[in-house]
Amino acid sequence: MDAATLARIIEGLLFAEAGSLTFKKLASLTETTEDEVRAAISVLETQGHGRGLTVMRSETEVALAVSPESRAAVADILGKEDARDIGDAGLEVLSVLLYEGPQTRGQIDYIRGVNSSSTLRTLLSRGLVERTGNPTDGREYLYRATIELLAYLGVENAQKLPEYATLSGELAAFKAGAETSHGGEPDSSAATSSHAAA
Repeated sequence: MDAATLARIIEGLLFAEAGSLTFKKLASLTETTEDEVRAAISVLETQGHGRGLTVMRSETEVALAVSPESRAAVADILGKEDARDIGDAGLEVLSVLLYEGPQTRGQIDYIRGVNSSSTLRTLLSRGLVERTGNPTDGREYLYRATIELLAYLGVENAQKLPEYATLSGELAAFKAGAETSHGGEPDSSAATSSHAAA
C-alpha cells in the first residue's frame, strides 16, 4: 500500500474515532508497520496546509483537530468557549507537564511547592491531562498533557511551544538539583511544608 492511500485510510480512521489513536493501533488496524504509518501521517500533514483540519501528533499518538487558522471562527460559531477558569494552579501544572513532560504527582508537587491533587482532578475532568501507569513504579501514576490540549494551544507538539528549549531546560535543572539533594525523587511533603512555612 502506497503512502498516499494509507494516508487517506488513516484520515478516515481518525475522523471516525473523533479522538487520538496510537501509531501502534493504526499499524494494527491497517496491517502495516509503525514506520509506514508515520510516513503516511507526514503525507497528511503536507496535504493539510490551508485546510480546516490539521494533524496533531505526539511521540506515540496522532489525532485530527481544527487548524489554528480556523479555530477562532469555529469556536465563535459553535459557542464552545468554556467559561470555567482553571486558575493559576491549573496553568502551573499544565506548564510543568508541557515543558517537562510526564511527571508523577510528587514531582509536580515539589516543583510547585504545594499539593496538586485537586488541581490534577480538575484537569483530568476537563480532558487537559491524562493519567497513565508509571513503568518504573507500579504504585503511582504519571500525568501528561493530552493531545487535545496541544490542539487547543494550536501546536503540533510540545517542542513548538514558546521558549520550549529554555524553559524545559530550567525545569530539568531544577528537578535534577532537587533529586541530588534528596538522594532520589523530590520529597513533595518537604516542599509543601517549606512553602507553607514561608
